[in-house]
This record gives sequence, structure tokens and C-alpha cells, in this order.
Amino acid sequence: MFQWMNKRLDRISEYLAVRKGLLPFLGLLLIAANYGLQFFLTGWVIQTNLLLHVGLVVAILGLMLAWAL
Repeated sequence: MFQWMNKRLDRISEYLAVRKGLLPFLGLLLIAANYGLQFFLTGWVIQTNLLLHVGLVVAILGLMLAWAL
């Protein structure tokens, strides 16, 4: 039943094993985008700092995966 999910996770882990800095870099880009957009846009995305929080989670997850892989 979950065979496709196992194959997908294997592919993702093989892809990220070679590119250890991809997720932390993506997280930093999201944090920088949050900082830049707050000067130009308004709305719930900016008021809640959604990109900041998602970027922080992605960067921390990327560091933990890079250490494990």
C-alpha cells in the first residue's frame, strides 16, 4: 500500500544526500523573502510572518537531514 511512498522517500533522500546544503539555503531564501516582502505587501502572509516560520522549519530540517545523511 505504501510502496510508492517508500520509493518516493528513497528518491528524495538520494537526491538530498548529494545536495546537503539545498534545504538550509532554501530556508534562508524564504527568510530573506519574508524580510523583503514586508516592505512592499500587506496581508495575512506578511502579518503572520508565514515565510519566516516556514523558512526556519525548512532550514532546521535541512540541517538535521544533512547531518544524518
